[in-house]
Amino acid sequence: MEKRKKRGYLEISFGWLFAIIVGATIIFLAIYFSTRLINIERTTTGTETTKEIGILTNPLETGFESAKTSSFTLPLEIKIYNQCDNYSGIFGEQKISLSEKSFNQWKKTGMEISFENKYFFSDDEVEGKTFHVFSKQFNFPFKIADLIFLTSSLNTYCFVNSPEEVQQEISNLNQENLKVIGDEECPQGGITICFDTGECDINVASNYVRKENKRLYFEGNIALMYAAIFSSPEIYECQVSRLMKRTSEIASLYDDKKDTLSDRGCTFDFEANIASFSNLARGITSSSSLNEIKTKADNLDNLNKMGECLLW
Repeated sequence: MEKRKKRGYLEISFGWLFAIIVGATIIFLAIYFSTRLINIERTTTGTETTKEIGILTNPLETGFESAKTSSFTLPLEIKIYNQCDNYSGIFGEQKISLSEKSFNQWKKTGMEISFENKYFFSDDEVEGKTFHVFSKQFNFPFKIADLIFLTSSLNTYCFVNSPEEVQQEISNLNQENLKVIGDEECPQGGITICFDTGECDINVASNYVRKENKRLYFEGNIALMYAAIFSSPEIYECQVSRLMKRTSEIASLYDDKKDTLSDRGCTFDFEANIASFSNLARGITSSSSLNEIKTKADNLDNLNKMGECLLW
């Protein structure tokens, strides 16, 4: 009798097949939910860190005209994204978000945090673990806001032959990545800042900063000069527009205060009307227009100082 040829095949029972499918599903779900948990944790940590950056800058908003400084170090290398929104709300918004370096790739962490009353001046992206911040009060002519300047310890800024006022202020800050340079050379890779003359990365003239082949104009005290030095042109112009909106609203409040004090017997000889100053400030959308309002600001300040009742 001829033997029947046997074909090779793998016989798997239904029980084994079911176990394999269930096991693979469990492994897939475990990987999926672990990844989700890591992403949620990263989002939570990133959001908290972003909020903490805002909180850490609160002590810098002291109300004093002299510059104040602080530093903070994070456990991981991160990028801080500085975004300025000129259209939301009354004064626009300051927005901050983060990304962290994971497996040699940058990954966004957390949600974007917004502040209506903060003004950060920096590059669009600031990378590192240790960051330095200092603030300076901006007056135009009354106090408008405390401007916050954010830099990374990875970047060194060299102020070359700067005016005495700037030299003194930078020295008093004692911020390790800000250096006052005379005849000595800036450390390799440093960003040079020249005043009036010189071939530098950034050049400062009497009322503008030349950076990335653009002129960023400033008026008032030197707070806006620092702002133009440390921030990208886009951030600077957006923040200036936000500051002018705030200037307009504060001027309106002083106009109301003037009327209240007048009812109590105070007299004011404001030829440069505060209301018109407020309207002009609200229309400023570019730093190149700051000179249009500078004369009115100075005139208001002089008339206020000569008045029998001070508004500010």
